[in-house]
Amino acid sequence: MTNKKIEGTTSAKAVSSKHVINQVNNNTKSKKTSTKGSGRFRNFATVVYPESAPADWLAILDGLHVPAFVSPLHNADVNADNTPKKEHYHVLFMFSSVKTVEQAKEAITTIHGVGCETVSTVRGYARYLVHADNPEKAQYSKSDVRAFGGADYDAVTHLPTDDVKVTREMMQFIRANQISSFAQFADACAMEHEDWFRALVTKSTYFIKEYIKSLVWETSQPIQVQPEPKEQDESRADEGTKAACLDP
Repeated sequence: MTNKKIEGTTSAKAVSSKHVINQVNNNTKSKKTSTKGSGRFRNFATVVYPESAPADWLAILDGLHVPAFVSPLHNADVNADNTPKKEHYHVLFMFSSVKTVEQAKEAITTIHGVGCETVSTVRGYARYLVHADNPEKAQYSKSDVRAFGGADYDAVTHLPTDDVKVTREMMQFIRANQISSFAQFADACAMEHEDWFRALVTKSTYFIKEYIKSLVWETSQPIQVQPEPKEQDESRADEGTKAACLDP
C-alpha cells in the first residue's frame, strides 16, 4: 500500500511538473511572439530636405545624444528619367535599445525628417550614404559624413577590400608626389586623408615605409640609356656605297 501511494504521489507530481513545464514553454512562446510582433527596432533612417528643415537641425540632432550618421548633401542625384532630384540628406539613427516606429518618429520629427524607414543592415545603409557600393550613382566623399553620439563611420563601414584600395591610393600619391619621407607622408595623411591615416597607423606602417624606401633607392639610381648602334649603321652604309660603286 505504501509503495502504491508513493508511486501515485510520484506520478501526480510528474504530471504536475509536466503541466508547469508546458505552461512555462507556452508563456515563453507567447512572449517571443509578442516581442517579434511588437515592431521594435534599433536602426532607423530618414531624409532631410534643407529647404524644410530648421536652420539648426544638426545642432538639434546633436542634442538628442543618439548615435547617428548624416550623409553629405546629395546634390547630384538624378531620377530614372535623368531629371535632378531635390537636394537632400540621408540620416541614419542607431539607437542603443529597441524602439517602436512611433518612438523613432519622435526623434525624426525634431529635425523635420521625411519618412521613417527601419534599417536591417547598418553597414549597408551607412555605405549608401556616399553610394559606396553604387558606382552607377553620384559619388560622395565619406570625409563629408557627419557622425553624432559617438558613432564611428569608418568602424561601421569598413570592409577588408577597403584596405587594398586605400593602400593602392597611398602608393599612387607617394609616387606622383615623389614623397621621400615617411614623416612627410604621415603628416599629409593626418591633415587631409583620414582614411589613409587610419590605415597607416593600424595596418600599413611597415609596407608604406618599405615602399618609400624602395622608391627613394629607385629614383637615386642613374638612368642607363642604351647607346644607339651608330657604328653598325655607318658600316652598313659604307658597304652599301661600295657595292653601288662596284656595280657596272
